[in-house]
Amino acid sequence: MDIGGYVMLGMLVLIALYAVLIYNNLVQLKHAVSKAWSNIEVLLKQRHDELPKLVEVCRQYMAYEKETLERVMRARGSVARAQQQGDLASLGRAEDGLRAGLGQLFAVAEAYPELKADGRFQHLEARISGLENAIADRREFYNDCVNRNNVRIEQFPDLVVAHLLRFGPFQLLDFPAHQTRDPDIRALFG
Repeated sequence: MDIGGYVMLGMLVLIALYAVLIYNNLVQLKHAVSKAWSNIEVLLKQRHDELPKLVEVCRQYMAYEKETLERVMRARGSVARAQQQGDLASLGRAEDGLRAGLGQLFAVAEAYPELKADGRFQHLEARISGLENAIADRREFYNDCVNRNNVRIEQFPDLVVAHLLRFGPFQLLDFPAHQTRDPDIRALFG
């Protein structure tokens, strides 16, 4: 083999090594998205398990607020269904409904001083509020992982490897427009 053959062989080896490096990075990004989604699911499950306890404590005090309690439980069911189906668009809408129901529930709870003083209610309210904050953080992290993946599979030369090996984009968890504007405090307490 002459020098030209060795140069060509060396270039092919370098190209193959670079393709392997790209592949490994794409696999890492894909698994980061999966891990981020799993972290969200863990928090959703924890919140799903805590909500019936909160509703039961509230039910003991809120004889006239049955509709608010039922709305929270219906929204909880919608979140669970969307999560099981893996439908991110439905999950976003269901999450929005659940957050609105919880906001209304906590606002209505202000009218019940004995409920606000109940240690179980205080614990559950703090726990659910903490879970809501953690879910928001995990959603942001998930979207960051999805964005890094989606950008990477569209950049050259990664897009060649991604296309050949069928690495696809992931869907971002979008926030409806009404979630990004300032809340109407009067409506929450009205």
